[in-house]
Amino acid sequence: MTDKIRDMVIIGGGPAGLTAGIYASRALLDVVLLEKGAYGGQMVTTAHIENYPGFPEGIGGFELADLMQKQAEVFGLPIQYRSVESVVREENSLVVNTGDGPVRTRTVIIATGATPNKLGVPGEERLTGRGVSYCATCDGALYRDRVVAVIGGGDSAVEEALFLTRFASRVHIVHRRDQLRAVPLSAQRALANEKITMEWNTVLREVKGDSDVQELLLEDVKSGQTRLLKADGVFIYVGITPQVGFVSHLVEMDAGGYVITDTGMRTSVQGVYAAGDVRSGSIRQVSSAVGDGATAAYNAYKYLEEKDSI
Repeated sequence: MTDKIRDMVIIGGGPAGLTAGIYASRALLDVVLLEKGAYGGQMVTTAHIENYPGFPEGIGGFELADLMQKQAEVFGLPIQYRSVESVVREENSLVVNTGDGPVRTRTVIIATGATPNKLGVPGEERLTGRGVSYCATCDGALYRDRVVAVIGGGDSAVEEALFLTRFASRVHIVHRRDQLRAVPLSAQRALANEKITMEWNTVLREVKGDSDVQELLLEDVKSGQTRLLKADGVFIYVGITPQVGFVSHLVEMDAGGYVITDTGMRTSVQGVYAAGDVRSGSIRQVSSAVGDGATAAYNAYKYLEEKDSI
């Protein structure tokens, strides 16, 4: 193992991680960002982002990610494409174990995000960002006066379906059971909303369309009969998985597997911070992830300053 101990390792190259990298690099910290895949996180799956400040006409998710990455590199942030296997504490440092060897550091920012669970039906992956979405708050305004479907019957599905009624002309809730699993108040509101149509005992079998979503192939789970539903978009809510396996032994998490932090993004382990969608209580928006990343980097810097290690 190298004897070099960095000031900071940022794990994850989404908006939280890239923002933390910008702040850390501008503070002249010895920092590196580790990303196992492509930078940008979940925002690159959104074709058009309308609620991020500074872009009155909106901006593509990939384009915004590219601008963030370029800005981080302007300030000298090194980005390495390495998969992190675990983070462990030693006496005077933290060790980030990767597939290409360990990295020693004084602080770690966990910014690995959370991934929406996929149904795995034909057309879902191909049309993601082109009518298939996992975030109504992100994409709902794109479907003004159009027909959409929401897959799922839990709290997230019902709450997002209600949100979509602000824009869509019709919202179909497709649920495999004959009653909603959401909390009673939300369920009652959905059932009473004249813009919502319930598709009981029904599952999605295929998303159809050429360049964007046009139809959904639905199946009745009792009769086995299938039918086509015309729709301009489909929002899938079958759970979200935080990407925290590599620190599950290290930091405190909530019942859903999200990392618990205080308002300064500090975790239960000194010197370890969490930012963005991976954090318990995150609203899973690009703007909130950016704020988390800035807060985590600032407080990590203050921690290092107090320790007289910078």
